[in-house]
Amino acid sequence: MKISIFGSGSWATAIVKIACETHQEVYWWVREKEIERGVKHHGHNPLFLSQCELDKKKIYIDTDIKNIISKSDNLLFVIPSAFLSRSLSTLSKEDFVGKKVLSAIKGIVPETNQIVADYFLDQFEVDMDNQAVISGPSHAEEIAKERLTYLTVGSTNNQLAEYFAKVFECRYVNTVTSNDIRGIEYGGILKNIYALAVGIAKGIGRGDNFIAVLVSNSAQEMGNFLEKVSPQEERNINYFVYLGDLLVTAYSQHSRNRTFGQMIGSGYSINSAQLEMNMVAEGYYAANSIHKANKIHKANIPIAEAVYRILYKGSSPNKELDKLAKTFV
Repeated sequence: MKISIFGSGSWATAIVKIACETHQEVYWWVREKEIERGVKHHGHNPLFLSQCELDKKKIYIDTDIKNIISKSDNLLFVIPSAFLSRSLSTLSKEDFVGKKVLSAIKGIVPETNQIVADYFLDQFEVDMDNQAVISGPSHAEEIAKERLTYLTVGSTNNQLAEYFAKVFECRYVNTVTSNDIRGIEYGGILKNIYALAVGIAKGIGRGDNFIAVLVSNSAQEMGNFLEKVSPQEERNINYFVYLGDLLVTAYSQHSRNRTFGQMIGSGYSINSAQLEMNMVAEGYYAANSIHKANKIHKANIPIAEAVYRILYKGSSPNKELDKLAKTFV
């Protein structure tokens, strides 16, 4: 089996590690020559998740995206959504003919304000039955240490979901399947916003008691939005692909969105926080995208809207959280 993987960051590196466990050949596109050299010579990504050991004998790595996309019929994208469109700007729909697309991206494409599945459908004519998403509570740092992780593969094509679930299951990764591709995508987007809200609360000095209620209301709010954007009777918001992913992102020390929010709550400007982190906090972009999307869907999402106002309108974190506190149940 072989697969082509696209992305340079920590999550992409962790995905490559899993793929090396389950595939005979792994083709990896990265933007940076430094990463290409580091993997080829030392079996490590020198810029992201550098402690993660990779089987360089199985990996063919290149900065030529057309070369990597031609190597396999199974394509897995792990590029931050904010950079997806420009990263794929040299590709055309012909490059995707006969391909299966799997996304591990948790964000909205800002240029079109679409989830990744809709973006591939519209831009490259990849039918939904040839697409899947992979998500769940899965910090890259823990995968690097081979700590047990649970992932969900979602697709409208049950056979495709089962296939990708099977080929990504290994001794430290368990997988299940779902047909809720839209719910999984939007859930992965929203949980980053809510983790950012938790970080802001922590940054301004709110305690664990308040944060627990904030997270509980965030889960309810996620359910509200998912029911508006993609109603589905069998969806259970308590499943680990929804609630579990929210919890790990809200509470873990590895969460870049929580970290980013905590910096904002502590008084950092947006630019200063972004520069100091040197990693993408998807929740920052997601807050604006969900705000735009909700003008259409009109779900009751006061926490996400409060985060939007803090990040994009300069609203006071203390005032916004005080307003929210009066509405919590």
